[in-house]
Amino acid sequence: MSSESGENARDRQGGRQVTGDASAKRETDRATGKRDTDGTPGKRDAEAVSRFVERFASELTEAGMQRMASRVFAALLADDDASMTSAELSLALQISPAAVSGAVNYLTQVSMVGREREPGSRRDRYRLHNEIWYTTFTSRDRVLTRWEQTLKDGVGALGEHTPAGARLAETAAFFEFMQGELAAMMDRWREHRKTLDLSAADGPASA
Repeated sequence: MSSESGENARDRQGGRQVTGDASAKRETDRATGKRDTDGTPGKRDAEAVSRFVERFASELTEAGMQRMASRVFAALLADDDASMTSAELSLALQISPAAVSGAVNYLTQVSMVGREREPGSRRDRYRLHNEIWYTTFTSRDRVLTRWEQTLKDGVGALGEHTPAGARLAETAAFFEFMQGELAAMMDRWREHRKTLDLSAADGPASA
Protein backbone atom coordinates (compact mmCIF):
# COMPACT_ATOMS: atom_id res chain seq x y z
CA MET A 1 0.00 0.00 0.00
CA SER A 2 1.37 3.43 -0.94
CA SER A 3 1.97 6.16 1.66
CA GLU A 4 -0.83 8.25 0.13
CA SER A 5 -3.26 5.33 0.25
CA GLY A 6 -2.35 4.67 3.87
CA GLU A 7 -2.98 8.31 4.80
CA ASN A 8 -6.34 8.25 3.01
CA ALA A 9 -7.32 5.10 4.86
CA ARG A 10 -6.36 6.70 8.17
CA ASP A 11 -8.32 9.82 7.22
CA ARG A 12 -11.39 7.73 6.45
CA GLN A 13 -11.00 5.79 9.69
CA GLY A 14 -10.55 9.02 11.62
CA GLY A 15 -13.64 10.45 9.95
CA ARG A 16 -15.69 7.51 11.13
CA GLN A 17 -14.33 8.01 14.65
CA VAL A 18 -15.20 11.72 14.62
CA THR A 19 -18.68 10.95 13.30
CA GLY A 20 -19.17 8.33 15.99
CA ASP A 21 -17.96 10.71 18.69
CA ALA A 22 -20.32 13.42 17.47
CA SER A 23 -23.25 11.01 17.49
CA ALA A 24 -22.40 9.88 21.02
CA LYS A 25 -22.14 13.50 22.15
CA ARG A 26 -25.58 14.27 20.71
CA GLU A 27 -27.04 11.31 22.61
CA THR A 28 -25.35 12.51 25.81
CA ASP A 29 -26.62 16.07 25.33
CA ARG A 30 -30.19 14.87 24.72
CA ALA A 31 -30.12 12.52 27.68
CA THR A 32 -28.82 15.19 30.07
CA GLY A 33 -31.16 17.92 28.89
CA LYS A 34 -28.65 19.96 26.88
CA ARG A 35 -29.47 21.35 23.46
CA ASP A 36 -27.43 21.07 20.28
CA THR A 37 -27.66 24.83 19.76
CA ASP A 38 -27.90 27.83 22.03
CA GLY A 39 -31.11 29.76 22.32
CA THR A 40 -34.50 28.07 22.23
CA PRO A 41 -34.47 27.41 25.11
CA GLY A 42 -31.14 28.00 26.87
CA LYS A 43 -29.11 25.16 28.29
CA ARG A 44 -30.83 23.54 31.22
CA ASP A 45 -29.61 22.49 34.61
CA ALA A 46 -29.26 18.74 34.05
CA GLU A 47 -29.44 18.03 37.78
CA ALA A 48 -32.70 19.99 38.09
CA VAL A 49 -34.17 18.06 35.16
CA SER A 50 -33.09 14.78 36.73
CA ARG A 51 -34.66 15.75 40.07
CA PHE A 52 -37.95 16.54 38.34
CA VAL A 53 -37.92 13.23 36.45
CA GLU A 54 -37.29 11.21 39.61
CA ARG A 55 -39.83 13.18 41.65
CA PHE A 56 -42.61 12.82 39.08
CA ALA A 57 -41.72 9.16 38.55
CA SER A 58 -42.05 8.64 42.30
CA GLU A 59 -45.52 10.22 42.23
CA LEU A 60 -46.57 7.92 39.38
CA THR A 61 -45.18 4.89 41.21
CA GLU A 62 -47.12 5.76 44.36
CA ALA A 63 -50.25 5.99 42.18
CA GLY A 64 -49.71 2.39 41.04
CA MET A 65 -47.56 2.54 37.88
CA GLN A 66 -44.52 0.26 37.60
CA ARG A 67 -41.42 2.03 38.92
CA MET A 68 -39.23 1.70 35.81
CA ALA A 69 -42.12 2.57 33.51
CA SER A 70 -42.72 5.67 35.64
CA ARG A 71 -39.11 6.79 35.20
CA VAL A 72 -39.11 6.22 31.43
CA PHE A 73 -42.42 8.05 31.05
CA ALA A 74 -41.19 11.01 33.13
CA ALA A 75 -37.97 11.19 31.09
CA LEU A 76 -39.93 11.29 27.82
CA LEU A 77 -42.27 13.91 29.25
CA ALA A 78 -39.27 16.11 30.12
CA ASP A 79 -37.75 15.80 26.62
CA ASP A 80 -38.59 18.65 24.20
CA ASP A 81 -39.32 16.20 21.39
CA ALA A 82 -41.04 13.75 23.78
CA SER A 83 -38.94 11.17 21.95
CA MET A 84 -35.79 9.25 22.96
CA THR A 85 -33.87 6.15 21.91
CA SER A 86 -33.10 3.24 24.20
CA ALA A 87 -29.50 4.46 24.47
CA GLU A 88 -30.62 7.96 25.45
CA LEU A 89 -33.02 6.62 28.08
CA SER A 90 -30.37 4.27 29.44
CA LEU A 91 -27.91 7.15 29.78
CA ALA A 92 -30.40 9.59 31.26
CA LEU A 93 -31.79 7.16 33.83
CA GLN A 94 -28.65 5.05 34.36
CA ILE A 95 -30.51 1.82 33.64
CA SER A 96 -29.89 -1.14 31.33
CA PRO A 97 -31.36 -1.47 27.81
CA ALA A 98 -33.30 -4.49 29.11
CA ALA A 99 -34.91 -2.31 31.77
CA VAL A 100 -35.82 0.27 29.11
CA SER A 101 -37.35 -2.45 26.94
CA GLY A 102 -39.48 -3.80 29.78
CA ALA A 103 -40.69 -0.32 30.72
CA VAL A 104 -41.53 0.59 27.12
CA ASN A 105 -43.43 -2.67 26.62
CA TYR A 106 -45.62 -1.78 29.60
CA LEU A 107 -46.14 1.82 28.46
CA THR A 108 -47.01 0.62 24.95
CA GLN A 109 -49.60 -1.81 26.28
CA VAL A 110 -51.37 0.97 28.20
CA SER A 111 -51.24 3.32 25.17
CA MET A 112 -48.96 5.89 26.78
CA VAL A 113 -45.95 5.49 24.47
CA GLY A 114 -45.48 4.61 20.80
CA ARG A 115 -42.51 3.00 19.06
CA GLU A 116 -41.13 4.24 15.73
CA ARG A 117 -38.07 3.44 13.62
CA GLU A 118 -35.51 6.17 12.94
CA PRO A 119 -35.24 6.82 9.17
CA GLY A 120 -32.21 5.03 7.75
CA SER A 121 -31.46 3.32 11.06
CA ARG A 122 -32.25 0.12 12.90
CA ARG A 123 -32.76 2.03 16.13
CA ASP A 124 -36.22 2.50 17.57
CA ARG A 125 -37.38 5.76 19.08
CA TYR A 126 -39.95 5.83 21.85
CA ARG A 127 -42.39 8.72 21.71
CA LEU A 128 -45.25 9.98 23.83
CA HIS A 129 -48.55 9.96 22.00
CA ASN A 130 -50.05 13.27 20.94
CA GLU A 131 -52.47 14.57 23.56
CA ILE A 132 -51.07 11.97 25.94
CA TRP A 133 -53.52 12.53 28.79
CA TYR A 134 -56.53 12.54 26.48
CA THR A 135 -55.33 9.29 24.92
CA THR A 136 -54.68 7.75 28.34
CA PHE A 137 -58.10 8.61 29.72
CA THR A 138 -59.80 7.47 26.52
CA SER A 139 -58.14 4.07 26.85
CA ARG A 140 -59.32 3.93 30.47
CA ASP A 141 -62.84 4.58 29.19
CA ARG A 142 -62.63 1.39 27.11
CA VAL A 143 -61.50 -0.49 30.22
CA LEU A 144 -64.46 0.86 32.18
CA THR A 145 -66.80 -0.36 29.43
CA ARG A 146 -65.45 -3.91 29.74
CA TRP A 147 -65.64 -3.81 33.53
CA GLU A 148 -69.19 -2.53 33.43
CA GLN A 149 -70.32 -5.33 31.13
CA THR A 150 -68.56 -8.00 33.18
CA LEU A 151 -70.15 -6.69 36.37
CA LYS A 152 -73.60 -6.73 34.78
CA ASP A 153 -73.01 -10.33 33.75
CA GLY A 154 -72.05 -11.03 37.35
CA VAL A 155 -75.31 -9.51 38.58
CA GLY A 156 -77.20 -11.93 36.37
CA ALA A 157 -75.23 -14.86 37.76
CA LEU A 158 -75.56 -13.84 41.42
CA GLY A 159 -79.09 -12.48 41.31
CA GLU A 160 -79.85 -8.77 41.44
CA HIS A 161 -81.73 -9.07 44.76
CA THR A 162 -78.90 -10.78 46.62
CA PRO A 163 -76.41 -8.70 48.64
CA ALA A 164 -73.54 -9.64 46.32
CA GLY A 165 -75.64 -9.00 43.21
CA ALA A 166 -76.73 -5.61 44.53
CA ARG A 167 -73.10 -4.72 45.26
CA LEU A 168 -72.06 -5.58 41.70
CA ALA A 169 -75.04 -3.64 40.29
CA GLU A 170 -74.01 -0.55 42.24
CA THR A 171 -70.41 -0.87 41.03
CA ALA A 172 -71.57 -1.24 37.40
CA ALA A 173 -73.78 1.84 37.81
CA PHE A 174 -70.80 3.77 39.19
CA PHE A 175 -68.62 2.87 36.20
CA GLU A 176 -71.44 3.82 33.82
CA PHE A 177 -71.73 7.18 35.58
CA MET A 178 -67.93 7.65 35.43
CA GLN A 179 -67.90 7.03 31.69
CA GLY A 180 -70.48 9.72 31.03
CA GLU A 181 -68.69 12.22 33.26
CA LEU A 182 -65.29 11.39 31.78
CA ALA A 183 -66.44 11.93 28.18
CA ALA A 184 -68.04 15.27 29.07
CA MET A 185 -64.96 16.35 31.04
CA MET A 186 -62.58 15.58 28.16
CA ASP A 187 -64.78 17.56 25.77
CA ARG A 188 -64.66 20.52 28.16
CA TRP A 189 -60.88 20.15 28.45
CA ARG A 190 -60.38 20.33 24.68
CA GLU A 191 -62.41 23.53 24.56
CA HIS A 192 -60.55 24.96 27.55
CA ARG A 193 -57.19 24.07 25.99
CA LYS A 194 -57.93 26.38 23.07
CA THR A 195 -57.92 29.32 25.50
CA LEU A 196 -54.44 28.54 26.84
CA ASP A 197 -51.11 29.75 25.48
CA LEU A 198 -49.65 26.33 24.68
CA SER A 199 -47.96 27.07 21.36
CA ALA A 200 -44.67 25.56 22.59
CA ALA A 201 -46.48 22.35 23.51
CA ASP A 202 -48.05 21.97 20.07
CA GLY A 203 -45.10 19.99 18.80
CA PRO A 204 -44.54 16.23 18.61
CA ALA A 205 -46.53 15.66 21.81
CA SER A 206 -49.23 17.67 23.53
CA ALA A 207 -50.98 17.21 26.85
